[in-house]
Amino acid sequence: MMQPVTPLVSSQAGTTAGTVADAGPWLLRPCQDTAQQARELALELAELRRQELAWDRVTVLLADERCVPDGHPDSNGTLVREQLLQECAAAARWQPFFTTLPSQPSNDWSAAELDCLADSANQQLAALPWPLDVLVLGMGEDAHTASLFPAAPGLARALESEQRVAWVRPATAPHARLTLTLPTLLAARSIYLPLSGERKRAVFDQACRAASAEAPISLVLHRALQPVQVWLAP
Repeated sequence: MMQPVTPLVSSQAGTTAGTVADAGPWLLRPCQDTAQQARELALELAELRRQELAWDRVTVLLADERCVPDGHPDSNGTLVREQLLQECAAAARWQPFFTTLPSQPSNDWSAAELDCLADSANQQLAALPWPLDVLVLGMGEDAHTASLFPAAPGLARALESEQRVAWVRPATAPHARLTLTLPTLLAARSIYLPLSGERKRAVFDQACRAASAEAPISLVLHRALQPVQVWLAP
């Protein structure tokens, strides 16, 4: 019988930016699903980009990305380039999942087109020095993390693939996604999970009890090679 997991929990966490700035030479940030979260992230990134780190030794990439063109309001990459890779952080290396996309909306793409996009992303990321040093994840109230959405087409492959990147087409959120696969996430040397609010705390507590593909964050909590460091805020 699987025992409940015991992650490293800190209450009243400080900003994501401050902790990540101390954590090491790789930075990740997952996609955000609301305008409020995006605004909060922009403030954190503005603080982080002013930190006097050895940015020329930093590679920045995302845990996941929506399949939208550069400049689209839902593009995580655009947010990172405009809000993080400025000032001191302009010296960092930026590694996107893709640079060009088919012209039609991603919800209309075939599985074959998504396969090609994921294959291209895997080729681009192959030369990076894996595993990740620092991984900052988020969690939705449906227990998704990165773009590992429960019951989504593509999820099974993303949970098991030996590749770095896979596609997922969530039924509960817009746009097809590219996401780092579960094995890639699990191998990270340091994993951080900031959470706020009673509803997410309840989801987190349930995820700690047992690992299930119905709650992808639980797979990270139970199977990560290093204990997940969780920041809890009201």
